[in-house]
Amino acid sequence: MGLTDPHATPAADCLAGLDATPDGLTAPEAARRLAEHGPNRLPEVRARGPVVRFLRQFHNVLIYVLIGAAVVTGALQHWVDTGVILAVVLANAVIGFIQEGKAEAAMAAIRSMLAPKAAVLRDGRRVSVDGTNLVPGDIVLLEAGDKVPADLRVIEARGLAAQEAILTGESVPVEKGQTPVATDAALGDRRSMLWSGTLVTQGTARGLVVATGAGTEIGRIGGLLAGVEQLTTPLVAQIDHFARWLSVLILLVAGLLLVWGYYVGHMPFADLFMAVVGVAVAAIPEGLPAVMTITLAIGVQAMARRNAIVRRLPAIEAIGSVSVICTDKTGTLTRNEMVVTAAETADGAFAIDGEGYAPEGAITPAGDLVPLARAAALCNDAALHCKDGVWTVEGDPMEGALLAFAGKVGSDRGQRRLDAIPFDSRHRFMAVLTEGAQGRLIHVKGAPERVLRMCAGLDHAHWHHRAEQLARQGLRVLALAERAGTGDRIDPATLEGGLTFLGLVGLIDPPRPEAIAAVAECRTAGIRVKMITGDHAGTAAAIAAQIGLANPHRVLTGADLDKLDDAQLALEVADVDIFARTSPEHKLRLVTALQAHGLAVAMTGDGVNDAPALKRADAGIAMGLKGSEAAKEAADLVLADDNFASIAAAVREGRTVYDNLKKVISWTLPTNAGESMVVVLALLLGLAMPITAVQILWINLITGITLGLALAFEPTEAGTMTRPPRPRHAPILSGELVWHVVLVALLFLTAVFGVFTYAIGKGYPLALAQTMAMNTLVVLEIFQLFFIRNIHSTSLTWAAVRGTRVVWTVVVAVTAAQFGVTYLSPLQAVLGTEAVPFRDGLLIIGVGVAFFAIIEIEKQIRLGFRG
Repeated sequence: MGLTDPHATPAADCLAGLDATPDGLTAPEAARRLAEHGPNRLPEVRARGPVVRFLRQFHNVLIYVLIGAAVVTGALQHWVDTGVILAVVLANAVIGFIQEGKAEAAMAAIRSMLAPKAAVLRDGRRVSVDGTNLVPGDIVLLEAGDKVPADLRVIEARGLAAQEAILTGESVPVEKGQTPVATDAALGDRRSMLWSGTLVTQGTARGLVVATGAGTEIGRIGGLLAGVEQLTTPLVAQIDHFARWLSVLILLVAGLLLVWGYYVGHMPFADLFMAVVGVAVAAIPEGLPAVMTITLAIGVQAMARRNAIVRRLPAIEAIGSVSVICTDKTGTLTRNEMVVTAAETADGAFAIDGEGYAPEGAITPAGDLVPLARAAALCNDAALHCKDGVWTVEGDPMEGALLAFAGKVGSDRGQRRLDAIPFDSRHRFMAVLTEGAQGRLIHVKGAPERVLRMCAGLDHAHWHHRAEQLARQGLRVLALAERAGTGDRIDPATLEGGLTFLGLVGLIDPPRPEAIAAVAECRTAGIRVKMITGDHAGTAAAIAAQIGLANPHRVLTGADLDKLDDAQLALEVADVDIFARTSPEHKLRLVTALQAHGLAVAMTGDGVNDAPALKRADAGIAMGLKGSEAAKEAADLVLADDNFASIAAAVREGRTVYDNLKKVISWTLPTNAGESMVVVLALLLGLAMPITAVQILWINLITGITLGLALAFEPTEAGTMTRPPRPRHAPILSGELVWHVVLVALLFLTAVFGVFTYAIGKGYPLALAQTMAMNTLVVLEIFQLFFIRNIHSTSLTWAAVRGTRVVWTVVVAVTAAQFGVTYLSPLQAVLGTEAVPFRDGLLIIGVGVAFFAIIEIEKQIRLGFRG
């Protein structure tokens, strides 16, 4: 079963060739064809094999240095040193291999979460199915903003156009229709086809699925949309750049130390070489980029749990620094469960009771609302479904509410549709031509100011006033009108001034309680929330007051924006929080104007035309439920629940990730500097080494893997959402951090040399003194971990001491490892250690406590000046 040249074959013959009907397939037949043809999924790009991925972990400057050091120590027959160096190399490779595998799995999971849905006809009813379940012969329903889920033969089209640049490179959308084209027509000229992966930019269509999966045009090109997104961000690139040049500097210093120690200090080359290797390993933050990438990956998972799917990793940084959130109203700040609560006709005003989409509710007072309800039902593309007593809408929520209203009145569709003009933001109305018991009728619904202009024989000023009154109550207002129809098509020219006005309906979409709390949280965090909506100004202001926006009384409309040049808009935009009756094109201007103030902007969007604003924003956020595929592809994050509270949660997670990145850096750099300075000072002064090179390697192996990584799992600090947003371009290596590195390194140096000198002074063997110095380093690093867990507040709290399960897991593991190398004979032989007396062990812990007290007091002084 298949078709040859469907673009050149009449639509009826294509249906016959696939044994399909205009009403779609039956569910059993669709299941049979799915088993026959397989899922509608593009072939996955072949990932690198595990062996290649593992070998790539050794492609690193430091790893080359360590391998070279292992060769030299092996030639010198220092087999223990060689073994420890190779253990460090192997551990680094294993961690990188595991991390990269998890990253690829995370990106694959995100791709599956973003799999498009498709509206199809099955058993004659409109249903929504996963795009992967489409089969040849399915009838797919499309409208502006949808991504085409398979190769389709157009069988019905209304003002249809598609963007096909992904296949043809043609930047201008192509008009489409059901008329066959020449057999040898080029791909870009096949106007009767819609191609998988392209975007419907305007109009509506019904299409017959003629190819799925690898059989589609995009599938034959070969995995164009597949592949794992590169796990890198500007921040990680900055740190990677820093680590590379720091590594070069440290290797240069190490080389000079080697020359100094050999020619000036006259040290044996073998011992000197191992000491210099220890300096390089101690100083170079080899694991920093990997740990930071793991931190970002953990942030991706945390955001996904809060219904914010990260499509591009830089969004984690951007969302954590936003100072303005520009949000849509419907479905984001509100429930997106529209209900008609008021109606007005020439006979008077009516109140409509009921909740959700159930067609049940009283109407008071009694009156004739049948003509109005009939128009609401006929001029409508939605469908209501009841499952387990719960009514849901398939299609636009507003149209679902109109169907529920018609059901309450007792009116159904009862007419056969002949033609339609879909709603478009350019003309702001929808029109349908139907035929039935009432004859041929044209019904129109749309914005009151637009529909009223199309009607004759009524007091326009009065009805404009009534629409304003309803809007001030927070209602979305629609006007409905009708006229007798002639012919089989709607002539738009006959609508202007030729309609009979039927009345107004007012719909409400109540605010989400969690959105009200989230807006309050954002304001506490110094984030301004601005509502940008296509709704009436009165409706927007009423909802804004209920939501709690900062300035709910001043509204700028799209018409107002059109009167302002860019300089004037930049002045106005800072003080206005509500923008009503806007088109998607206005959003781009608003984002640009806000960024002109140096603000980091998050922008929500759901339509095709929102894509420029989503790309322009620092953090573009698409709606996962109601958003078009174009918006999702342009966005950095996708909200799985279209809920503003999820944006606030994403900001909190973004700030947490950034804080954890700073914690990782603030732990790694000082501890590395402290370790290396101990060895450097001993070499320069010609002193006995307080700690051997192999012990330095051991410390890096056991603490670098565990303690630094534990910070990636830190929870949100208590005051995270009470701090103002950080500046957009704030450097992560601040002056405060540099001071902290210097202070901690000096304290490390003092403590280690102090304990070493104390041990030598008591007449302890050199090996025992070095063992005490090594354990002192580890204890200091553990105390540094507990200190750095709270960078914005005091570390002397019960919550800080209690820590997290990850923190205590790694602390226990490091402590056990240190006890092992200190007290177990086989390990003592490997690292050259001796058992530390109990009282001296307490002394080492006391040194750690003193170290913690000093840096905590210094932090309190800084916090006091900052406050």
